[in-house]
Order: sequence, then structure tokens, then C-alpha cells
Amino acid sequence: MSEKILAEVDEILNKYAPETSTHAQTQALQAICDLLDREVDVFDWTGFYLASNTEERMLELGPFTGEPTDHTRIPFGTGICGQAADTLETFVVQDVSQASNYLACSVDVKSEIVVPIMKGDRFIGELDIDSHTKDAITPELQELCEEICRRLGERLF
Repeated sequence: MSEKILAEVDEILNKYAPETSTHAQTQALQAICDLLDREVDVFDWTGFYLASNTEERMLELGPFTGEPTDHTRIPFGTGICGQAADTLETFVVQDVSQASNYLACSVDVKSEIVVPIMKGDRFIGELDIDSHTKDAITPELQELCEEICRRLGERLF
């Protein structure tokens, strides 16, 4: 599954990455959200939060696939997304009910992964995925998400 998804990510990046416009970046990120939603059964909300261009230490909701969220702006350090932005580390939460800093987007969410996107030393944003299944984030899915973010940092931004 991972190799097929990564091949499709490469196709998306080959299509959009040569352009440097924000519009092309948005289209590429939306295509990746749609791909992950379609290909990974346990991914129920897939989206990107991007570092704000106007405010320091603020995440802004970018393209996503899934139910709308009230969390369109998240300060660094707040919730799992803000914590990942603050530490630049991947966070996997297999049971969000056990996470004291979880920002509830839906009562249905049981597990979450957040992976930072880096361009060299600069934090660009992050991939955030929610699952309605407890313990849904396998090591293989974590590796897949981290590889996608690595490729995004190298080729899209």
C-alpha cells in the first residue's frame, strides 16, 4: 500500500511542484488529502496546518478532507498540532481520551498523528490525521506520513 501511495504522491508533486504559486501548493496538498482519505481506511480526517505568514507561532488550517473543524487557527504549543509545531517532532496518539492536551475536533476521533513538514531548518506546516479507530496509527502508517512530509518539504515548498 505504501509504495502505491508514495508513487501517487510523486505524480502529484511532479504535476504541481514545478510551480511555486500558493495556488499550486494548495492544489497539491488537497490532492494528497484526497489520496490518503481514499487509500487508507482508518484515516477519517486528513488535513494540513500551515505556519502563518502573518503571525509568529500560529498554525492556520489549509486543505483538508473530512468534516469541517472549528480549529482553523492553533497557537504553537496548544493541542497535539501545536505541540508538534513547537517541538518539530511527530506525535502519535493512539487514544486521544488519554491525551491531556488534545483539542477535540469530533467525539468520533479516537487516534491522531501529526507530522511536521520542514524545508531545511524551517518549519512549513504539518500533516494532521484523525482516525475514528483507536490504535489506528501503525508504524507503517507513521513511516508513510513522515515520508510524504519529507517529500513535501523537499519538493513543494
